[in-house]
Amino acid sequence: MGDYQVKEKLLRLFFGVKGSEQLEQDQDSLGGMYRRVLSIAWPAALEGLLMSLMNSFDTMMVGRLGPQAIASVGLCAQPRMILLLIAQALCVGTTAVVARRKGAGDQAAANSCLKQSLVIITGIGILMVIAGYFLAVPLLKLAGAMEDTLPDAVTYFRIIALAFVANCWTLCVCAAQRGIGRTRITMTVNMTANIVNVFLNYCLISGHLGFPALGIKGAAIATASGTIVSCIMAIRSVLPRDGYLKIRPWGGFRFDGATVKSLVTVGSGTIAESVFLRVGFLINGRLIAGVSTAAYATTQIVQQITGLTFTVGDGIASACTSMVGQSLGAGKKWKAKLYVSVGQKISICLSILLILLTFFGRRLFPTLFTDDPVIIQAASLCFLVILIGIHPQNMRVMLSGCLRGAGDVKYVALVSLISVAIVRPLTTWLFCYPLNAAFPTLMLGFIGSWLSFDIDSLIRCVMLTSRVRKGKWADIKL
Repeated sequence: MGDYQVKEKLLRLFFGVKGSEQLEQDQDSLGGMYRRVLSIAWPAALEGLLMSLMNSFDTMMVGRLGPQAIASVGLCAQPRMILLLIAQALCVGTTAVVARRKGAGDQAAANSCLKQSLVIITGIGILMVIAGYFLAVPLLKLAGAMEDTLPDAVTYFRIIALAFVANCWTLCVCAAQRGIGRTRITMTVNMTANIVNVFLNYCLISGHLGFPALGIKGAAIATASGTIVSCIMAIRSVLPRDGYLKIRPWGGFRFDGATVKSLVTVGSGTIAESVFLRVGFLINGRLIAGVSTAAYATTQIVQQITGLTFTVGDGIASACTSMVGQSLGAGKKWKAKLYVSVGQKISICLSILLILLTFFGRRLFPTLFTDDPVIIQAASLCFLVILIGIHPQNMRVMLSGCLRGAGDVKYVALVSLISVAIVRPLTTWLFCYPLNAAFPTLMLGFIGSWLSFDIDSLIRCVMLTSRVRKGKWADIKL
């Protein structure tokens, strides 16, 4: 028995999936499937991990200005995501359609999809800039900004809004690259942008290397500058003529009814999902902000670290979106289902590692952001609560990616409506207000939102697992 056969046998023993026997007829192997998923997942996961680290450095730098500054910048997250809602929905459609066209071996159609998406998203980006600049005050008040945080939040938001068109172009190109499995390009693009952001934060927030100390305004300029850099790099990635995805700035262009219909099919469901997510997170954020500025600042710190753990699920989701879409495009439903099983196996292993990391680092992480003893104690307790939700959270992210790759976005939206827009705000209110008032020593005002996070993760994981097992998603046409 050769080395390859021994490795394949061991792989089937520990990481085998039902139905993998068919791979021999397809001149493929289980090891080959794991390698393809991991080769796409690791750049996407590393990208998310390093981006989260950069965002954490960003928060650390802003945090030196005080808890009020952390809260002001954090309040801008949900309004920004609301404005990006349609653009991100279009990008999900772009990833799914480009993956299908690559699986079908139609390179021209994949490039046509990218061009049409770029034209549409440009119009969306222009509207976002106008809305972000002139509607900053009502949007931030809706997010829960108070008198002490509103001025800084408005300053920050208006500056980053000026780069929304560039943000949209980057999202669109990177979405198409993920569809063909080229996650290393998106990793390079986004990481370079975040390095620029952190460097300019260092220069502009407190004033270093001869730059003026601009505080919150400096942080916003740094973020906008990083966004523009990422846009330039993303566009450059599709200019070479020898690439799979390539656009010619002065080439011909026309809308294709079939492509637009597919983008709308996936995008409309994604918009619904995004609306439910934004509404749920917005209500959740307002509830936390209403408890106290300290509670909101604690949540922002914990979110920075949890964002690092969840990037693992995002990386696997990116890989599964691409491979599920390509398998369905090639007419191999059975193989698409195998990729889902492979993604589940990898998610389990990595979730165990993340649980251990979070447990042993729970006391150290908060000290990287603040010296406030109350916030440090509360954040450490929050990390213990989060341990319950790490695995179901990563699993549901991966399963959502699989269903998006298949175009089954309406069900993902339904799950978000039930769990994020309804259950999570209700449980956050229950823990942070009535139960917190009844049991003040339990610090439910700080940990209540993370208890609701655990409940949300479990509900979504169960619902998505049930959907995947039924298998109807494999019959969707794009």
